[in-house]
Amino acid sequence: MSSTNGITVIEAPRQSDLMIELIKKLRPQVVVTGMAQFEAVTSSAFEHILSTTREIGSRLFIDISDQFELSSLPNSNGVLKYLARTPLPSHVAVVCGLLKNQVYADLEVAFVISEEQTICEALSKTVELLQGNTALISQYYYGCLFHELLSFQLPDRHPPAERESENAKSSEMIGFSNSAISVLSNAEFSPRETDSSSLIHMDVDQIFLPTPTAVKAAIFESFARQNVTDSECDVTPSLKKFIKSAYGLSTDNNEEFNFIYADCPLSIFSKLVLCCIQEGGSLCFPSASNGNYVSAAKFLNAKIVPIRTKLEEGFKLTEKLLSGVLETVTKPWVYISGPTINPTGLIYSNEEMEGILKVCAKYGAKVIIDTSFSGVEFDLKGWEGWNLEGGLAKLTSGKSTFCVCLLGGLFFKMLTGGLTYGFLVLNQRFLVDAFHIFSGLNRPHSTVLYTAKKLLDLREQKSGDLLAGIEEQGKLLGGRHKQLKESLERCGWEVLEADAGVSVIAKPSSYMGKRLELKKDGTTWKVNLNDSNIREAMVRATGLCINGASWTGIPGYCRFTLALEDTDFDRALQCIAKFKELVN
Repeated sequence: MSSTNGITVIEAPRQSDLMIELIKKLRPQVVVTGMAQFEAVTSSAFEHILSTTREIGSRLFIDISDQFELSSLPNSNGVLKYLARTPLPSHVAVVCGLLKNQVYADLEVAFVISEEQTICEALSKTVELLQGNTALISQYYYGCLFHELLSFQLPDRHPPAERESENAKSSEMIGFSNSAISVLSNAEFSPRETDSSSLIHMDVDQIFLPTPTAVKAAIFESFARQNVTDSECDVTPSLKKFIKSAYGLSTDNNEEFNFIYADCPLSIFSKLVLCCIQEGGSLCFPSASNGNYVSAAKFLNAKIVPIRTKLEEGFKLTEKLLSGVLETVTKPWVYISGPTINPTGLIYSNEEMEGILKVCAKYGAKVIIDTSFSGVEFDLKGWEGWNLEGGLAKLTSGKSTFCVCLLGGLFFKMLTGGLTYGFLVLNQRFLVDAFHIFSGLNRPHSTVLYTAKKLLDLREQKSGDLLAGIEEQGKLLGGRHKQLKESLERCGWEVLEADAGVSVIAKPSSYMGKRLELKKDGTTWKVNLNDSNIREAMVRATGLCINGASWTGIPGYCRFTLALEDTDFDRALQCIAKFKELVN
């Protein structure tokens, strides 16, 4: 049994009769359980737990991962039998991880079945906040597998209209926490329906540019190779070389460094937030930080301390600003996006980074350096890179709690679009132990690890094809940035200069306070434009999705991403011009 922030977690037996007895006596608000194999064959045990939790008013999450097998001759499954004839009550959700996979044993994905609209809507938003997108390989592989298996005729199926209605009502159930409600109600990126033409998303951290040929070859080889050895998928030696050359941090001869891998950086970050919460720390975010990361921390109910950066400094974090905040914070954790800052596209110099780390060391802060959005530069202006090892060697911390975590996402640098990959480098034993307490981190698939190692080795060898592809993409993004900047300025936006990254930050100065009326299907939508509604107004008027000021953390400034397909980028420029015409 454990207790945190007023929430008590009790480990309970899986056998249904013992579980039901415990539920009746303790009357918990939430029950998370699986089923014993011998009870999962029929639906009786599931129905018994279901009715008990409904009477008490408990939310029930039941895990059928151990019993769910993808096969043309599947075993009997009591939960699925129940679903075939009866709608799922509102207090119940079925969770299933596809673990029994004989073809790609390390390819993991999961799904949730719920017939309550609020749960479905919440999950569509929380996945984006805490885990990132499901890897394309998982989507395609399991999509094809399900399609083939479902082509068989399943016995005892009932069309939705013939399923028995569920009339019994549940007692009042626990709802979402205040922190979750606040984040979900303000979430900008989530699936939504629209009557207009397909939306154009300039509000996502994904790259939709053509994949360089060298990267395609590495991905194809990872699938085509037979009998791949463990050493060929061991990305750690190659990653050590990359970190040394890219950020000036040597991890070769230091056994204290630990490497952790996951499907994407966001899922690793969410675990770091949990470590911060467990320690009772405060997470310090500079203005102009990635909105998804800030929302993830808020959703997990972390204590957040904002650091108000300034326009005249490009909204960069400075020693003076940081020192003024840290002297008032107990157990600080500082989040820094760099060398490239997302979303502003500016770059921290080595000297700036050394100054920031010096202040963090003085106050014993734990530093999360997020390199996930770095490596896509188009205007370096003499930038010579980082020397983290040299900077850290100069520091003498008066507090032993000071440490630096290096978070990264390799494929953002390689511009591979659909493939995702995240890594974390830690050098403090106590933080490593705390990190591993929290489960639920998916390890990248072996083909992704093979591809990562191949690309890192090609980069170290300065392969002409790979470097030429990356350089070409950098030029394309630089041209896109210039084109978008000019279009925005013509339409009355103030644009912040950028040197790297895949986004543009701009302020709709000429639109503030103006009246916009949109008429559609006999209804009229009227609004006086301001910081809080400019995003919705642009979506309604043009179908262009951007990030508003609540996402960027900079009052008045919105974000536009650049890495769209050519046709979508051209349409986005047209939408910006169209919005100006509608407002004026």
